[in-house]
Amino acid sequence: RLYDGAYYLGGLAVESALKSSIARMTQRHEFPDQRRVNRAYTHNLEDLLKLAGLEPRLNAAEAAVQDAWARTKSWNIETRYRVGRPEAEVLDFLNAVAGRRGGQRWLKQFW
Repeated sequence: RLYDGAYYLGGLAVESALKSSIARMTQRHEFPDQRRVNRAYTHNLEDLLKLAGLEPRLNAAEAAVQDAWARTKSWNIETRYRVGRPEAEVLDFLNAVAGRRGGQRWLKQFW
């Protein structure tokens, strides 16, 4: 179903944005710390937010961004196996990810 795929891809977009922010922290020609690299091999959005060092900035962000994150952070890679998600739930999630005050717009400043 279209909505199931859209939900899954929306979460992947947030994951990619966070991983881009983490990659930006690596300097050119740097040999990155192996522990940091291994910690980036996750699909957990909260862990990636912390690894990117963005948790304090999120806490200082406007309420709309914090609300969008609260609706987004529960996504996980296993959503690809869930089918039949209600249309309203998917649209709410996508709005939290990519809406005017969505998390993706906020994250964009850090990648």
